[in-house]
Amino acid sequence: MAQSSAQAKPTAVPNDLEPFWMPFTSNRAFKKRPRMIARAKDMFYYTPEGRPVMDACAGLWCTNAGHNRDPIVAAIKAQAEVLDFSPTFQFGHPKAFELASRIAALAPGDLDHVFFCNSGSEATDTALKIALAYWNVKGEGGRTRLIGRERGYHGVGFGGISVGGMVNNRKFFGSLLAGVDHLPSTYNREQQAFSKGEPEWGAERADALEGIVALHGASTIAAVIVEPMSGSTGVLPAPKGYLERLRAICDKYGILLIFDEVITGFGRLGHAFAAERYGVIPDMICFAKGVTSGSVPMGGVIARKHIYDAFMKGPDYMVELFHGYTYSAHPLACAAGLASLDLYRDENLFERAKKLEPKWADAAMSLKGLPNVLDIRQVGLTAAIDLASKPDAVGKRGYDAMEKGFHDAGIMIRGMGDTLAVTPPLIVSEKEIGEIFDKLAVVIKAVA
Repeated sequence: MAQSSAQAKPTAVPNDLEPFWMPFTSNRAFKKRPRMIARAKDMFYYTPEGRPVMDACAGLWCTNAGHNRDPIVAAIKAQAEVLDFSPTFQFGHPKAFELASRIAALAPGDLDHVFFCNSGSEATDTALKIALAYWNVKGEGGRTRLIGRERGYHGVGFGGISVGGMVNNRKFFGSLLAGVDHLPSTYNREQQAFSKGEPEWGAERADALEGIVALHGASTIAAVIVEPMSGSTGVLPAPKGYLERLRAICDKYGILLIFDEVITGFGRLGHAFAAERYGVIPDMICFAKGVTSGSVPMGGVIARKHIYDAFMKGPDYMVELFHGYTYSAHPLACAAGLASLDLYRDENLFERAKKLEPKWADAAMSLKGLPNVLDIRQVGLTAAIDLASKPDAVGKRGYDAMEKGFHDAGIMIRGMGDTLAVTPPLIVSEKEIGEIFDKLAVVIKAVA
């Protein structure tokens, strides 16, 4: 890719790295050998020295349209010039309503009311609060139990980590929310290893919900929340028929079903939302990340009509839901969201991802047989490679792979323990797919 002289100019690196307490980062190791990024464009990051690094992660599963796309940048600039901030408590601005309408139109069924927040973590906590409040306004305030899933990830709010099922995200923070249960993980390596797309085994894991109902009673359960594809725990696709069974059991007992589509939304699995891929309409969808292609923080919840309508009671001058954020539907985020949706539509990026999936799956499975590769999972334009742990240093092989990828192979991959995840922007070309897995092969061999 051609670079202007201004773009290629080296960027100064701060001398003092200590004050920034980095999130989800091994701070001491990073500050000994930093992995610095100065700019980005399309499929690439660039180091302060100007070295290109292929982004095989779409940032953090979010830059679905690629980096620094001109229409999104222009929309943010234009919005900043006319309206920097407007409250959405008792006031509104046009782009908030326009974006909500566009998102509702993409969602399946009667998922047609959008509540905006600023991140996936806020989205999942918002959905859980809406679920609890819904049963209160329906006169069933005893429905307070929330059900997540082992190896689920629903952000870092207290609600999200309570229903989440990743041990390191939970164990440091005490008892969290009371009245939470977990379904079993859908992953079993012996039954599912090296599956392309949705594995054949595992739908029966949904039946564990029947056991939870038998233990506590349906009248105590507010909602079940699951990811159609668990991303942060290592790309665990829903088994064939699993989500359909969950929907059926929830319908049987009147339990709300929430899909956390913070990662799977906006094209990652070849559709606007994974709910469409699986033909299952949840009661709420959580979204974030791809809604603005990662350019400005934004998240939200899409609720079905009956949920919204349940709150629209009493005097019309009264607040119906006592929840919200200062930056809900921030004007810059709304402008970025509208420009992102335009790009997804104009470049057919959702359909493009669906078309590229077989090529992507074949390329991912080409790593089978390399040293220490225990399993490879793939669904949509997402894949994960499990590496065998070093006997005396669990997670070290994955960390080394991430570091060597950045410094030596010129590729950004996501290391999650000893699992490597790759989730490129949806603009990735067939040639770049080949390059991603060629580079991964080099990295995997280097850390053998």
